[in-house]
Amino acid sequence: MSKKSNLTSELNPTLVLLRDNKAKWYLPETRRDGYRNLHKINRYGLLFRSDLVLKLNENFNKDIEKKNSVKKITNHKYFCSLIVGKNQEILYEKYANDFSKSQPQTIMSITKMFINLFIGELLEKKMIDLNKNISHYLPNIGTGYSSAKIQDILNMNIDNSYSEDYTDPYTSSYLHESVIGWRLPKNLEDIKNQEEFLNKIEAKKDKNLVNNSEFSLYKSANTDVLGLLVEKVSRKPLKDWLLSAVEAAGFEDALYMGTDRNSMPWISGGGCLITRDFLRYGLLFSRKGQGVGNRKVGSASFIDQTLKNKGTKYMELKKDKFLYYSNSTMKSGNWIGHSGLGGQFLAINLKTGIVAAYFSVIDSPSGTDEKYKADMINMLDEIVCENY
Repeated sequence: MSKKSNLTSELNPTLVLLRDNKAKWYLPETRRDGYRNLHKINRYGLLFRSDLVLKLNENFNKDIEKKNSVKKITNHKYFCSLIVGKNQEILYEKYANDFSKSQPQTIMSITKMFINLFIGELLEKKMIDLNKNISHYLPNIGTGYSSAKIQDILNMNIDNSYSEDYTDPYTSSYLHESVIGWRLPKNLEDIKNQEEFLNKIEAKKDKNLVNNSEFSLYKSANTDVLGLLVEKVSRKPLKDWLLSAVEAAGFEDALYMGTDRNSMPWISGGGCLITRDFLRYGLLFSRKGQGVGNRKVGSASFIDQTLKNKGTKYMELKKDKFLYYSNSTMKSGNWIGHSGLGGQFLAINLKTGIVAAYFSVIDSPSGTDEKYKADMINMLDEIVCENY
């Protein structure tokens, strides 16, 4: 007869909810450290490295560092790093005193841009129709998505019960974190995988999924549903798609990718990169998917269409100048990019080829600061809209 174990244990101190329905790593006073160690903090993850590395040469342009907007933002307490490049040249590179070239940091929702590449490939192969309801391809999806057109999901243009309001400690996107191992569930036995969680998202009571405004209804779950779509239609695991993108981009370090318990990548926000690989990620889009070693990912025509696509209004940058959401990216003028919760942004000018990648950590309770965010994006807009 076996004896009852007397082993003692405690809840993982980094992942247990401590205050304001947040895990320790995301609390304002520990967030800067948490963002840099999230690739080790998340419970589940994969690491992808490339065999070939895109060489980058330093050719600094002093006009960038002279910009008042650059001086202002890079001296801000939130600042971590800023890098600007074109082709294979680094035009500007700066790090905060407590940050380094070898330091990975979460890119948060900028991970979503991978979906633009993958959906573009499926379109080129005529494997999907963006005007079809997603239930045509995902028959088990719940009412929160079943009647939504794929194009509307790509444009953050549907209205369902999933919420992403970071000022609300109980918003759906925080509750989603236990699926991906960014926090512990209330009941440790309550473990759902990504597909199970997404299939249970419902429509709002007595409402359809139509967005009756011209503004984005931003929901990270949209991108994860598209990740499911990519897997199901292609019959190729999402992790294999990601590895192809990493090997085309030619990262020198790694893409650290958070996953669910079944190793399904969290494509809506699970990625972590060092600063120079953050630049390489953007440069892959500037080349419209052309990679090292004659590799190719994505679709040049779909990336071009992303810029032309009307999309939805995401935020106002200046009076009558908007940032739009289109095909799993954000766009303004001639550039596409994406923001990441807590102060990250990537901007790629498809006309000039200039890429700017920015890391910072906002330490407000919600991780948001709209004035700072607008200043930061306008700075990047100013950088990438010039030709050096």
